Amino acid sequence: MTTTTPTQAGAAAPPTIAGRVRRRLNTRWATAASIVIAIVWTIPTFGLLVSSFRPEDQIKTTGWWTFFADPQLTLENYEQVLFGRSSSAGQLASYFLNSIVITLPSVLFPLAFAALAAYALAWINFRGRDWIYIGIFALQIVPLQMALVPLLSFFSQGIGVGGIELLPAWNLDDEQRFIQVWFAHTCFALPLGVFLLHNFVSQLPRDLMEAARVDGATHPKIFRTIVLPLITPALAAYGIFQFLWVWNDLLVALIFAGGGDETAPLTVRLAELAGTRGNEWQRLTSGAFVAIVVPLLVFLSLQRYFVRGLLAGSVKG
Repeated sequence: MTTTTPTQAGAAAPPTIAGRVRRRLNTRWATAASIVIAIVWTIPTFGLLVSSFRPEDQIKTTGWWTFFADPQLTLENYEQVLFGRSSSAGQLASYFLNSIVITLPSVLFPLAFAALAAYALAWINFRGRDWIYIGIFALQIVPLQMALVPLLSFFSQGIGVGGIELLPAWNLDDEQRFIQVWFAHTCFALPLGVFLLHNFVSQLPRDLMEAARVDGATHPKIFRTIVLPLITPALAAYGIFQFLWVWNDLLVALIFAGGGDETAPLTVRLAELAGTRGNEWQRLTSGAFVAIVVPLLVFLSLQRYFVRGLLAGSVKG
């Protein structure tokens, strides 16, 4: 009669899904393919960087790859787009601050509300919970453009039924219009945010939650001390998606914040940098690179959380 040791049983156990995926991603062909994709993906950004430092006459007459045959560098393009005095130059410094003011609250508000809603829908039993979740899931298929006019009407006219005013008009001007942009981005981001975070929160061990309740922990205590630390990768992944979306957004900011110098983001000004005839390429290259610096820094600084957040709900084992 033979016996099987724990070591032998562990060695004979079938590989998990995570193990099979890890082995496939560590092959030579997968590594070579990832390197090729990274190079191809980086070439346009590298060309944009090189063009942003080239003189105007060279940008308009030759391609960026000719820089290596006749290298000439200048900072005039960046000086024009950041601090140019003429209205056609750039003056991106003030628009850069506007983008930061728009983006940070538009990321933090959805993160906070989506995390709270995801926990409530996953671990708090109340009547109609499943229907609320189904409604939030269904809102993801509603095109953003369909909500622009009703939301703009809400800001300018309020809400009334049968001549009775339920909510007054906001009537915000100048810098106060940032509030409209924050509100709009938060509304548009919540359906996807609640759906994604709910998938992570609902997968937390039930024994952990029950043990916390036995110890007398309330829902706020459980959410703050247990749930938030465990879903940090998911929050970071969703935060990066939301940051990139808001930072690169033109439509929502242009409609709800306007195109004035006080509230317009970088994207609005970048659309104007090419000139009326589209011939101001030297300003457009440097302006575009200024606009992508912050998203690159955010992604690189949160990259490890982003990868962990993507893989957390994809494989088990």
